[in-house]
Amino acid sequence: MTDRPSVRIHPTAEVSAEAVIGPGTSIWNQAQVRERARIGGGSIIGKNVYVDTDVVIGDHCKIQNNVSLFHGVTVEDGVFIGPHVCFTNDRLPRAINADGSLKTDDDWEVSPILVRHGAALGANSTILPGVTIGRWAMVGSGSVVTRDVGDHELVAGNPARRMGSVSRCGAVLRDNPDGSPFRGTCPRCHEAFPPGDGA
Repeated sequence: MTDRPSVRIHPTAEVSAEAVIGPGTSIWNQAQVRERARIGGGSIIGKNVYVDTDVVIGDHCKIQNNVSLFHGVTVEDGVFIGPHVCFTNDRLPRAINADGSLKTDDDWEVSPILVRHGAALGANSTILPGVTIGRWAMVGSGSVVTRDVGDHELVAGNPARRMGSVSRCGAVLRDNPDGSPFRGTCPRCHEAFPPGDGA
């Protein structure tokens, strides 16, 4: 796609003519967007971000500097991805085959990653292959996410473990002393939690 009048692309960014970029999106210094990538409208792609072939990014996403989104990643609308987050896609990574020949695209299988609406991933977190991160979930900085994260779940650590819940406004809601999830009114935004609409 070569005609992008409402898209801001920094002169040093490398954006494939085969990528689809939505209106109002900004792509900053040294970012690379590969063939058939799809980025929605109103999103921000920070400095030195790598968006691999066929990656899908929704509307109004904010992707900070030095994020790597490899083939197989889908990011829904309204997602925040902090600096230096890395999405992996190969469960059994090797440079060569058993016979010593260099691996090609035909020698490995992609394990997709899905980041659902409104989720936030802290700086330097690593997301392993095959993981789904739920709606409005939050991943703490430096975490290594090895399993699915539920809607509104707060996880942190290596490997990432449940630390409580998080509301849509971002308030941390600690689990009850008996280990059951928080239920009630968010002290920050005063919304009922969990939300009744499943969001």
